[in-house]
Amino acid sequence: MTENYRKLVQDISGKLREFAKEIPETQQGFMQITKATHTEAALSKKHKELMAMSIAVAARCQGCLGFHAQACVKLGVTRAEFMEMLQVAIYMGGGPSVMTGAEALLAFEEFGGEKAAS
Repeated sequence: MTENYRKLVQDISGKLREFAKEIPETQQGFMQITKATHTEAALSKKHKELMAMSIAVAARCQGCLGFHAQACVKLGVTRAEFMEMLQVAIYMGGGPSVMTGAEALLAFEEFGGEKAAS
């Protein structure tokens, strides 16, 4: 588990810039997929981002947690929406996703997402 998702996102972003230089075709292909999925269509950007975060939790990808938590906050995901997404992720990912779900919530809060009422 990371203690600082902002730093993790920053560090990974630096490595992704290296990918763009050293394996440009692969990185360009991935970025095309990213761009194609980040559009408003039948599903909103917010719903797609919640889906991505749910998969990140089930797959236990820490880097994904950081990037998708940041995106969720930017898209105005509420705590209630985030918590319902975590229910689905835990349902699909089992016990380990409970732990990763807690990490996702840490990342969401670190990027400015709503915290639990005291």
